[in-house]
Amino acid sequence: MFYKDERLALFIDGANLFAAGKALGFDIDYKLLRQEFMRRGKLLRAFYYTALLESEEYSPIRPLIDWLQYNGYTMVTKPAKEYIDSAGRRKVKGNMDIELAVNAMELVDRLDHAVLFSGDGDFRPLVESLQRQGLRVSVVSTIRSSPPMIADDLRRQADNFIELDDLREVIGRPPREPREPRVEREEATTGEDG
Repeated sequence: MFYKDERLALFIDGANLFAAGKALGFDIDYKLLRQEFMRRGKLLRAFYYTALLESEEYSPIRPLIDWLQYNGYTMVTKPAKEYIDSAGRRKVKGNMDIELAVNAMELVDRLDHAVLFSGDGDFRPLVESLQRQGLRVSVVSTIRSSPPMIADDLRRQADNFIELDDLREVIGRPPREPREPRVEREEATTGEDG
């Protein structure tokens, strides 16, 4: 439940929301997402959290980050850490939980309603703390994927659980197909007039 006069902030765990959308078979249209929550209340801030691999020349998430930054989102990024696990596999770690929690706690006196886009059970104590301080907290994730993308204790702690799949028609778009390698067309120039 949302009220038109309540002050809202969105806290988007980028990797978690991406994974939930992918599990449901659609991409998130972030322009529509922001518009939807501006319609639901007085949107003060929309945070997007993600870690970036700095060792790569080109990051596939960089265009999204740039677009979000220019279109009303507050970007919170940090370098991801790469390591080799005990089996010799390359792993990437880029947890943004602390940054998200700190931003939520800093805004508690300016908000009426926090909307968390994540299913990570580690956020349950944050949700509980925000509630003790008078905020209503909605959590957006999915139980319709297999396995569900939201921890049961987080879903139960929230004042309101919003099923991401129910937002598909409002904020979704079909997933982008992987791009084919681009082949430059060469005009046949045989010198003959046809």
